[in-house]
Parts: sequence; C-alpha cells; structure tokens
Amino acid sequence: MKRTSILLFLSTLLTLNSFAQEKRLFSETPEQKEKRLAWWTNDRFGMFIHWGLYALPARHEWVKNRERISDSAYQKYFDYFNPDLYNPKEWAKMAKAAGMKYAVITTKHHEGFCLFDSKFTDYKATNTPIKKDLIKEYVEAFRAEGIKIGFYYSLIDWHHPDFTIDGTHSQRPNNDADYEQLNKNRDMSKYRTYLHNQVRELLTNYGKIDILWLDFSYPGKRGKDHNDWNSVDLIKMVRKLQPGIIVNDRLDLKGYADGGDFVTPEQYKVAAWPTENGKRVPWETCQTFSGSWGYYRDETTWKDVKQLLVLLIESVSKGGNVLLNVGPTARGKIDSRAQSALKGMGEWMEVNSRAIYGCTQAPDEYTRPDNSLLTYNPVTKRLYVHLLDYPLQNFTLPGYKGKIKYAQFLHDGSEIRFSAPSGYGYKTNDLGQNDLNLSLPVIKPGVEIPVIELILAD
Repeated sequence: MKRTSILLFLSTLLTLNSFAQEKRLFSETPEQKEKRLAWWTNDRFGMFIHWGLYALPARHEWVKNRERISDSAYQKYFDYFNPDLYNPKEWAKMAKAAGMKYAVITTKHHEGFCLFDSKFTDYKATNTPIKKDLIKEYVEAFRAEGIKIGFYYSLIDWHHPDFTIDGTHSQRPNNDADYEQLNKNRDMSKYRTYLHNQVRELLTNYGKIDILWLDFSYPGKRGKDHNDWNSVDLIKMVRKLQPGIIVNDRLDLKGYADGGDFVTPEQYKVAAWPTENGKRVPWETCQTFSGSWGYYRDETTWKDVKQLLVLLIESVSKGGNVLLNVGPTARGKIDSRAQSALKGMGEWMEVNSRAIYGCTQAPDEYTRPDNSLLTYNPVTKRLYVHLLDYPLQNFTLPGYKGKIKYAQFLHDGSEIRFSAPSGYGYKTNDLGQNDLNLSLPVIKPGVEIPVIELILAD
C-alpha cells in the first residue's frame, strides 16, 4: 500500500473512531447531517417573526416579566387581541423580496399564548376576537412563496399553572424563601406532558416543517435544564415525527454530539467561525432590527440598511446564517420601519445574492483586502469582495497575482480591469510583486455595498 493510501486509511479510521466514541442520540453520520442541512447552509438568510399578546402593550416581548404583570392584569391583552389586518401573504412576499429563504415564527413565546389551535389549552388565538389559527395561515402563505417553514416554541411558560416559578418567571418573588410556597401546587411533570403534547401537535398538523427553534434552557439555581424539559425524549420525538427537520441548540443537550444541529449566537457578531472540540460547527446568528424582538412602538435604536447588510455579509464570510427578526403590530402589520429596512436589503440582494447564497468563508490563501469582506462559493469557485468603504480608483488584492482570470462588478456584470507588477519602476498603487491592482471607476456604483466577483484561475 502506498504511503498516501496508508495515511488516508489511518485518517479515516481516526475519524470513524472519534465518531464512535462521541456520546450520541442518533445514528446519523456527519455526512448524512451535512446533507440534511445542505439547503439551510446554502440559503443563509431567514426571517424571524416574534408575535404575540405583547404586541398590544408594545414595549418589549418580555414586558410581562420586566414589569412583573400578573395573569389577571395581562388578561386584557388576550381579551383585545384582534389582528384584523393580518395578511401573511404580504409578510411572505416581503420576506421573499428581501432575499429571505426560510422563516421561523413564534407559535408560543414565554407568555404562554399560542398562535395555533391547540387542543391542550384555551390560551390560544382561536379564543380571542380574531378566532383564527394564525399559524395555519402563516404556513400556507410562506409555503406558497417557496419559503421554508420554521416554528419557534418556547420551553418557558409564564401562564401555565404547573410551570414552576423560577428566577426568570414573571411572578418570581423577591425572597428565596417564598419560592417553595409559590410552587406548592405546581407540578412540572404535568407541564412537561403539556410541552411534549404541543410540540407533537405542531409537527403533526401542519405538514412538513423544516426548522424547530426551541427556546431556552438556563441551568443552575432557580433555573431549568434538560431534565425539566425531558429534552432527550423530546428531541427523539421531534426527529421521529419530522426526520428531515433541523433543530437548534437550546435544549441543554451539550453532553451529546447531536443534541442540536446548529449553534445560535444571539444579538452579536462572532469573531470567527464557532467551533466545538476544535471542529467548525453550523451556526446562525439571530438578530433584531432594533433592540427588542416583539413590536416596540417607542424604540429608537434601529440599525440602518448598511449595518444590516454588513451583518449578513460578515456572517456568511465566517460560514454562518442570519435570522433577522420582525415584530408585527397588534393589528398584524409588519412595522413600517422594518418594512423599509427589508426593502433596502432586498434591493441589494436582487443584484448581489450570488455573493450570499451557497457561499461561505474564503479559503485561507485569499487574503482579505483592507475595508472589505470576502465570501466564496466552493461550487462555482468564485470569490466575492464586498467593498465596505469604496476606494479611490486603485484597489489592491494582496497576493492575488496568478489567481484571477476575470473580474467584474456583480450588480451589473461590468468588467473591472486588473494588472500586476511589470518590473522595476512599477508605481501603480505601490504593489508588491505578488499583488494585483484593480482599476475601479471614480464614482461609486449605485448600490449600498458594491461587490466584485472574481473568477478564479484553474
């Protein structure tokens, strides 16, 4: 056997041995998981939708918790919930126009209110003035636009009478000694049954579901972990009901290599592609246009279109996805500020999505030029240079000599000329001997962030 063949055999053996030693819940191989997640890692961009009773007070989706509102005081929002302008077909068209390929909606958030018609509770949309299964209409509308379907479901429930009061509960006491008395008649095992029953409903009654986003675990004193949710049995049921589904990482199953399909950094940009045990893992950052997830009428901290595009590009440049949130109003309209941002992103995506879909982190051999980000399509073998600050005519690609066959702006397919050093006295942009110079027009193209598409040499 040749030395290279022996090394390959040993490498494969080590990989298989490592796989066998990992504590796992399922028999799926890494290759099978990669295939199951292939559409998601290709699509890169999704819409998060946080909607519930908290749209009525319009001051953050945790308003019941933050203001420690009692069930009786919160009841008025249930009584007056009537989103008469709800038109999920409009939502789906907005998502599609923005370049989003999948969507995830809160079927139930921490307040315990269900947007779907569950037979296990009366605290649901069908018992409010709107009298509709809002999830059914969402599924039909988004599926009709070719957008993958995702469900968010809160493991937490501040309304359910058997969910034990803990440190994140809206009715938490000020003194530790009061917890025992407050939980005297609560039975977490009954809540676990309720949780599993509702997840079963969601994954049974609405056809194929592509993503399940469970939220969240918080182990420790006055917290809840995988034991409280019976997470092992829950995820096994999920995968049995929907074998192709993708599940996030918030069930507190880090002890298993396959306790979740992707990691979920929330509201921050990662410094580098996240890893676990030295291996890169699938990841998605969930982000808001502003500081809250639910509709917040008086909030002013809204990101502009360029910030949002940089978030998307930078995430893809590090191998990740972006799930960008909208918080519809109490009448069922997407906030006008969010609509404006979606429109701006959609205008950019219309001509530049090739630098997002199917793309990932560039190979190490391609240095990132100053004031830019790189994305790379490993199938087409094209490299994309996103110009965050538009340069003055000459733009240096460091160390790219001999690596490029052709260069063009992505938005209009117009050629960009490039040249390399030709010997002593070469002055263009003070290039190094292995650099390339791109000659750009003086006037910045009419897109928020211009993208240069580089066709690489064979």
